[in-house]
Amino acid sequence: MTTSLSPSSAGASGRLPRIAVLATGGTIAGSAPDATNTAGYQAGVIGVAQLLAAVPGLDAIAAIHAEQVASIDSKDMSLALWSTLAQRVNALLASDDIDGVVITHGTDTLEETAYFLQLCVKSAKPCVLTAAMRPASALSADGPLNLLNAVTLAASGAAAGQGVLVAFNNRIHCARDVAKFSTYAVDAFQSPEIGALGWVQDGRVEFQRKALRPHTVDTPFAAAQVWPQVDIVVSYAGVSRVAVDALVAAGVRGLVIAGTGNGSIHGAVQTALAEAAAQGVAVVRASRVGSGHVMHNGAAKDDALGFVSAGTLSPYKARVLLLLALAAGTSGKEALQRVFDTY
Repeated sequence: MTTSLSPSSAGASGRLPRIAVLATGGTIAGSAPDATNTAGYQAGVIGVAQLLAAVPGLDAIAAIHAEQVASIDSKDMSLALWSTLAQRVNALLASDDIDGVVITHGTDTLEETAYFLQLCVKSAKPCVLTAAMRPASALSADGPLNLLNAVTLAASGAAAGQGVLVAFNNRIHCARDVAKFSTYAVDAFQSPEIGALGWVQDGRVEFQRKALRPHTVDTPFAAAQVWPQVDIVVSYAGVSRVAVDALVAAGVRGLVIAGTGNGSIHGAVQTALAEAAAQGVAVVRASRVGSGHVMHNGAAKDDALGFVSAGTLSPYKARVLLLLALAAGTSGKEALQRVFDTY
């Protein structure tokens, strides 16, 4: 599928699209003592007005409504802020005055926030996240162009109905697929296995495919006021069961295991997780590998042990889905496996 649309042709009414830009902080809003410093900076110190002022030509693409939702380093993203962000996005997109939303975000947890919104935004209007790998103060900062492309994408009309998107380094990624793959490179985000949805460059937007999993208006999920405790544990050579036992004792409702290979789990941890599942803790088996899928092992292992397969979701996105499923009242291995097979 190829869909392309230029911003100038997006508004049949003759007016510019009205795009809400919600700033949350991150490297894109970071500042360092000098232009050659791309690591020793403080994230989230530059306000949304200054971010927008650094992007020439925005006023020819869209009428901008700007809000500062937070000013954090995204490593400190919280469930409470997720709830606030989802509620604000839904309120804006429900307005006839807003045609789309762009969110500026830190790169560290962008993939988790994007997937959370993919499941909680209840509108077919565009919702696009963007970020930067270099602070705003840096030589060749990548934030302004990423922000320009994100607004272009949100204003194009082609993004409508495509779910929550990530615009980064000229590529358009699906929120479910995208992951950060570099600690420093400006092309830090990729969609492993199946690739990007399309691209945006010099005012042109083109989609080569669309997301097939249900999203946004086709999901039953919503941001919660009170979240269940869900954590991630990792399997590795010589791992003990101490972390699992401690989390179960602390009252955790769900555990995602970042297993080796095809979600395989060290014997000691597998025993601890099976005991946790028998006590009613939801256990989801994912992989730490970074791409591929975790096969459901059926009666031979997963069913016998009470585990759920994460499928193609990373451990971090599996945690997001498990949080939302448990918050919605879904319980039991069979029901949770249906959720993971669907979303």
